Amino acid sequence: MTGSEPLTIEEEYEMQQTWRTDDDSKYTSLNKPCMEYTQKPQAKKYLIYHVECTFIVLAKPQPDDDNNVFDSSRMIGDVNFYLNNVYNPHEAELEVMIAEDGCSGKGVATEVLQLMMHYAVHDVGVTDLVVRIKESNAASIHIFEQKFGFTETERSKAFQEVTLRRTVTDELRAEMKLWVKHATRVDYVRA
Repeated sequence: MTGSEPLTIEEEYEMQQTWRTDDDSKYTSLNKPCMEYTQKPQAKKYLIYHVECTFIVLAKPQPDDDNNVFDSSRMIGDVNFYLNNVYNPHEAELEVMIAEDGCSGKGVATEVLQLMMHYAVHDVGVTDLVVRIKESNAASIHIFEQKFGFTETERSKAFQEVTLRRTVTDELRAEMKLWVKHATRVDYVRA
């Protein structure tokens, strides 16, 4: 978990359902603005986009399961990125949450972050990565600093969080290829 507050798995299911059914454009479309402003009267209008990409993390199916990817009982968390920096539209703010007790500390967050970062960089064109993590969350800080090479750029006493950043370089792109070397991409569409 990064900067968000802890949720029970039931609260997470409810939030995901809200995102799927909410008419608010910031949740439902990558192409609709969620805010519009004009600098001066008669001036050009600027559209500000808030893009959110959420991947649901499912537990591996058990031998007797039917491998139904829409079975919410397999949900163990989510990983997200947001394109919400109006000064740098190619910056993605990342979040990860593994909510199920028996699933944390097993490398799941690291693996899903690798997949999400690869997607953000290669499919969306992200060039800068940022995370904001509660100061008390040593495990998340460790993942981003030690495993992903992020560096601390800010510390907020008011929010009790640390900001870590990493610029996407050719070295990171090459590393990302190794991360997904054994991954298979499957796009699921509910019939």
